[in-house]
Amino acid sequence: MPKPLSDIGLVGLAVMGQNLALNIADHGFQISVYNRTTETMEKFVAENPNTPGGVVGAKTLEEFVQSLSRPRKVIILVKAGGPTDAVINSLLPLLDAGDIVIDGGNALWTDTIRREKDLAAKGFRFVGSGVSGGEEGARFGPSLMPGGDPSSYEEIKAIWQAIAAKVDAVTGKPLMGATPGHPVEGGVPCTTYIGPNGAGHYVKMVHNAIEYGDMQMICESYDILRQLGGFTPAELSEIFGTWNKGKLDSFLIEITTDILQQKDPETGAPFVDIVLDAAGQKGTGKWTSVNALDMGVPAPTVAEAVFARCLSAVKEERVAASKQLTGPTVALSADKAQLVQAVHDALYCSKICSYAQGFQLMSAAQIEYKWSLDFGDIAKIWRGGCIIRAAFLQKITEAYTLNPKLANLLLDPFFQAEIDAAQANWRQVIALAATNGIPAPTFYSALSYYDGYRAATVPANLLQAQRDYFGAHTYERTDKPRGEAYHLDWPEPGRPQSKV
Repeated sequence: MPKPLSDIGLVGLAVMGQNLALNIADHGFQISVYNRTTETMEKFVAENPNTPGGVVGAKTLEEFVQSLSRPRKVIILVKAGGPTDAVINSLLPLLDAGDIVIDGGNALWTDTIRREKDLAAKGFRFVGSGVSGGEEGARFGPSLMPGGDPSSYEEIKAIWQAIAAKVDAVTGKPLMGATPGHPVEGGVPCTTYIGPNGAGHYVKMVHNAIEYGDMQMICESYDILRQLGGFTPAELSEIFGTWNKGKLDSFLIEITTDILQQKDPETGAPFVDIVLDAAGQKGTGKWTSVNALDMGVPAPTVAEAVFARCLSAVKEERVAASKQLTGPTVALSADKAQLVQAVHDALYCSKICSYAQGFQLMSAAQIEYKWSLDFGDIAKIWRGGCIIRAAFLQKITEAYTLNPKLANLLLDPFFQAEIDAAQANWRQVIALAATNGIPAPTFYSALSYYDGYRAATVPANLLQAQRDYFGAHTYERTDKPRGEAYHLDWPEPGRPQSKV
């Protein structure tokens, strides 16, 4: 028999909503579910009659709200933007003061800030929680990034910790093996309170942007190895499989290994050769890049990953251009083993720089939005469940544990030593890509970021002189304290200032 009232409710029974609801029920919590299409809800409830916690269907929002224990906790998993606002506006007349609305979608963090403020003014509580891990993560353990009033998180903490992915307390490796009705027990949950209002959704956005970078860097590795090494997809699968046992151990490397050995069911050809080279995107990478520009934080690798998808999308233009524009002839590598190691190192170093940019962005955001983010905790909850989960994240956790005020991940002793040991190969791969006409935008941008960050002097002195010349934008002097502005009374163009 179901309990009189459910522990939590969920609106939106698309695949993510269904899987998250089953995850919650598997952990012994009774959940009420509502979907705009009643048939979808009824089918879902009928197909899942014996979960440990129980799934209760509701045909109307009124019935749904009345089925929840107080304070009511309602998860919304519908399309971000207007649809989310529409569901919230439908719910509020039915809720009581102190009830909690939880947006688990990929919301723009500024929307979350607005919603939290509006609902608080009306006496309600609002949580914007990032949910990462895709359909599989939602079902068996995602990484959860909740933001909002701390009291709101305390109300959902038991559920969030129960349903989150788990990692080993010592190694930080994900604990696997969950099956329907039998979740993973023990371990450290991949969730923590992130911060006020939009902090959770902001951190989720940066997670997704890092994911963009990771995916594009893996694709560049694949492309360089295929073109310069002449490797087949099956051979590349073995290479990525080997990498997945070392420093590059990650979910994305793991699935790349699987993809490259997959055959197309219709033709028998390598599946990767059947997929059209035109990538889609949902916007979080763009949001991150725009926000980085707004705050003046260098995040070129994420931006290049977004632009690479944009360039891939103009497939017909690229095909036409390929018949007119020329480039060098690709020369196969004479030493395939050395090439594999060099590309491995280029991917690893670029990955370090990409994550450094992501954490720099979050560091700036906490000042901009008056948050207090714990970067060690953020790295911890990304170790399992989420798309960018990787052994590498344990080292980031350790870096911020060693120095919570670390200015940049590149300055951590471990990562500094890693790049010192691998950068010669990194540079070699980029040189090979350039001389052979193989695009590698995230590799290029990551190295430029590294070289720019380590440079005591960059040519911005000339740039600022140009700005002062044509626009009287002023400049600072190397022989005067920072913050003092100067302007040179420039002569007419083409007439250099005479020496004094």
